[in-house]
Amino acid sequence: MELDGAGLTCARVHEAAYGGARVAIVSLDRARAAWATAQELTRPVYGRSTGVGANRDVLLEGGGLDLLRSHACGAGPRVDPGRARAMLVVRLNQLLAGGSGVDPGVCEALAYAINHGFTPPLRTYGAIGTGDLTALSTTALCLLGELPWDSAEPADEEPPRYPLASSDALPFISSGAATLADAALAVHRLRTLMEAAIGVAAMSFAAVDASAEPLAAVVQEARPHPGQAAVAAALRGLVSHEPSTRVQDPYGFRAFAQVHGAAVDALGRAVTAIETDLNAAAENPLFAGSLAWHNGNFHSAPVALALDALRPALVQAAQLSAARLATLMDPAYTGRLPFLADRPGASGMLILEYVAQDAVAELRHLAQPVTTGTAVVSRGAEDHAGFATQAARHTLRCLEPLEIVLACERTAAARALDAPAPDRPLTADLEESRRALTGA
Repeated sequence: MELDGAGLTCARVHEAAYGGARVAIVSLDRARAAWATAQELTRPVYGRSTGVGANRDVLLEGGGLDLLRSHACGAGPRVDPGRARAMLVVRLNQLLAGGSGVDPGVCEALAYAINHGFTPPLRTYGAIGTGDLTALSTTALCLLGELPWDSAEPADEEPPRYPLASSDALPFISSGAATLADAALAVHRLRTLMEAAIGVAAMSFAAVDASAEPLAAVVQEARPHPGQAAVAAALRGLVSHEPSTRVQDPYGFRAFAQVHGAAVDALGRAVTAIETDLNAAAENPLFAGSLAWHNGNFHSAPVALALDALRPALVQAAQLSAARLATLMDPAYTGRLPFLADRPGASGMLILEYVAQDAVAELRHLAQPVTTGTAVVSRGAEDHAGFATQAARHTLRCLEPLEIVLACERTAAARALDAPAPDRPLTADLEESRRALTGA
């Protein structure tokens, strides 16, 4: 996988994190140009010749490595190696975009770490959406040899090392790379899941003989939201167009394109925001045009707000799936016994409704916005926080409950399309449906 600071996508971040892709640096030219600019400046530059935060007016000489040591403080559970590797990929790509002023030699060290299975020992808590200072300080200390790298397997290769200078410290850690990595991983997996959900809905349409009339092109053209039109077209190609005996179906079927399409649109907006930042030189200060530009490009508001809009859209999609699941339990729509049981009075698949509603409740909890709060830190010098870190973390956590809701619907639809079966534990059926949804 070639990295050039411009073409990184959420899908490529996922491939590098979990697909075993190796990375290759296309060019260090922009990184070298920013580094050369940084070496030539003589006036005070934030974080290079001054302290940080409330200490921004204190002139320092050689305090950068202590900055790394003081900020390498995370808490909570360890971050899994795939997420840590994704962070390395994102930070490497950002450095290649130029503007950081970091010694460009560190780019080769990061590429070596990615390609040889080395990841920093990151922990969950420690960022508020204004830079992943704890995660990247930990990474920097690994490069300096002061902290051990994690490695998936015993390797013959030496762990990556690079002698970061004091002046490299703040520029290296002034990034939201870990937050962006989590966000990219989340939306990539969500895109796969949202596409699979259309196939699940098609099974339910077939199981209850739902009308395809709401999916008609003329209906979509009358209200041209792009996601709605795309979802309707995809489902239209999967369902029967024979006239239904019912005038109108419940909203779970009649409004599927509208609700699921709105979630698809929200997902698309989130992907755009994330991929913009994956390839941005969001550095403070930014070294460009022979100057250091002090700025607020590190602030994560665009990504945080996009993710805060996405999660409630996922809840609505899940609620509609749960509604279709309820319809599948109703003999008035399936022509089967209640709960798709094999004999009168049996519980059949009733428990799937409980499982699905439990998962929907979890999604509702995760959908609460994080961007309505803020934080004031460092003696008031940093007086606002975007909390994209929490937005990304919550979006990642949405994957499991959304997958479970869709698996419940798929399991019931498959039963409705097949012969009734005696009561038995449904855990294995649900796991099979989850594997079908994710392609695992």
